[in-house]
Amino acid sequence: MNTVTMTASDVPHPVASREDWLAQRLELLQRERALTHLRDAVARDRQALPWVRLDKAYRFDTPAGRRTLAELFDGRRQLMVQHFMLGPGWEQGCQSCSFMTDHLVGTKIHLEQRDLSVVLVSRAPLAEIQRFRRRMGWDVDWVSSHDSDFNRDFAVSFGPEDRVDGEVAYNYGRMAFPHAEAPGISFFWRDGAGDVFHTYSTYGRGVEAMMGSYQLLDMAPRGRDEEHLAYGMAWVRHHDRYDAAVAPAPVAACCASRD
Repeated sequence: MNTVTMTASDVPHPVASREDWLAQRLELLQRERALTHLRDAVARDRQALPWVRLDKAYRFDTPAGRRTLAELFDGRRQLMVQHFMLGPGWEQGCQSCSFMTDHLVGTKIHLEQRDLSVVLVSRAPLAEIQRFRRRMGWDVDWVSSHDSDFNRDFAVSFGPEDRVDGEVAYNYGRMAFPHAEAPGISFFWRDGAGDVFHTYSTYGRGVEAMMGSYQLLDMAPRGRDEEHLAYGMAWVRHHDRYDAAVAPAPVAACCASRD
């Protein structure tokens, strides 16, 4: 196979004939198909996990008043919670969590057609949540868990007492985490009797499931192009701050873990 290295702009890269490119593309296609089949198998294993019945009566502040976790299902049997990093007194929400929600806004109506309700949960008081939601222009359900154990029970909020030698329990292990809030996604099932079950949660790089932009960047010539950055996602801004932003606020590192 004959290839030469040429420089396009400032990026050196092999260049081949169409025939040679196609041969290599077909080899890659087999790996992509294997990955697709593996992803399908992992999804089946995920759905086969046992469920955990929730006995604690979590309550949340919502624009419609106090609501239980069961009431957040909004008549559907499945519920997805985005654990959004917005703590009490924060000026704004996490850039990376906002990046996730930007994707969710267009997806929400389709998820609801598949019997899945979607809600954001943060520990900030409802008034602070509403202020930031209006700034972002998001039409999403977003509630406050500020006076409940919900965030701590699902390992996305940490108090000083939760840190041992600088580490907290996050992403099914112990790790150093610089903030009091962390990102995650959790799923729940509500049965006919009204009982609620926890079925699945994912953290760290698992939240990339909500970041469709990354899937497209992974197919682009430069990929994610994050190797030169201080941490992954350092380039992400709130969607109303891209032109004005010079450097990301520290909270943007919330999803920087590569695990």
